[in-house]
Amino acid sequence: MKKIILSMFFVSVLFCACNTQAKEIKQGGNKMSDKNIPVIELNNGVKMPQFGIGTYMLAEGDEAYNSVLTALKNGYRHIDTAHAYRNERSVGKAIKDSGIAREEIWVTSKLWPNEYGEGKTLKAIDRMLGRLGLEYVDLVYFHQPVGDYLGGWKEMEKALESGKVRAIGISNFDVSDEIFDSLIKVAKIKPQAMQIECHPYAQRTYWQKKLKEHNICLESWFPLGGRESKGEILKDSVLNEIGKAHGKTAAQVIIRWHIQEGFSVIPGTSNPDYIKENIDVFDFELSDEEMNKIRNLNKEKRYFNMPYEDQVKWFSQYNPQD
Repeated sequence: MKKIILSMFFVSVLFCACNTQAKEIKQGGNKMSDKNIPVIELNNGVKMPQFGIGTYMLAEGDEAYNSVLTALKNGYRHIDTAHAYRNERSVGKAIKDSGIAREEIWVTSKLWPNEYGEGKTLKAIDRMLGRLGLEYVDLVYFHQPVGDYLGGWKEMEKALESGKVRAIGISNFDVSDEIFDSLIKVAKIKPQAMQIECHPYAQRTYWQKKLKEHNICLESWFPLGGRESKGEILKDSVLNEIGKAHGKTAAQVIIRWHIQEGFSVIPGTSNPDYIKENIDVFDFELSDEEMNKIRNLNKEKRYFNMPYEDQVKWFSQYNPQD
């Protein structure tokens, strides 16, 4: 039973509209690192690199450490991890060993539902800082819409005000308007970002509009379709035709599409070649015609489709250890 629970968990733990307009992104905007990575100004004025690396499914130890270190050496300045991934220590060590100034690196992590609640969330953030070996985290998400997220949000706001966190957000709160709205209605400080599954086959147009109305950044997990897609999107003929015209891969075209749509995008991989490939997207631009061709691929086909009732069950049973 334990193996089943862990298997279901790892399938479902997932990585996050921004109101920066695509035109501004195309023109360059603010840059970060020698790769000319554009940054997005969040609704609290904090600027976040629009592109980074996700560390979902990267094992604690050499895999996570080497992947993050390789990314940083190749110009990445945005690292996304989570308590549930159980690799924060390796992420923190790679950041320290990179020799790059802390203020130049954007670090995102996430709290699990058992850490939500008044009297719990602030302590959980302190433990997060200890695991990462950092004095502050740039962005902290509530990982799943389960548990006492309303009580916990009060402490997230306190963490933001204290300086331990520079931005706060929610992940996977797109399960329903009711869930999302329940937090927005009581929040004194609105989320700066929300992570959801988003890629050319599931462009989440409803949530693009809704997040834009609240000036909340959309950050894409499974930006290339994820493991569950079995590479389906990467084989798409339209994307490969566009890639051929620019001398780029389908993956690079997809990442560039995310960038020009104004999303934050954090593709995850441990393959050094893919790490280098994924960041090589700032020397070309998709035309309006090409952007529209990609938009026309949308069929709102998601690869993670666990019913919310099952999410509550499985996520409530998992307890990541410090």
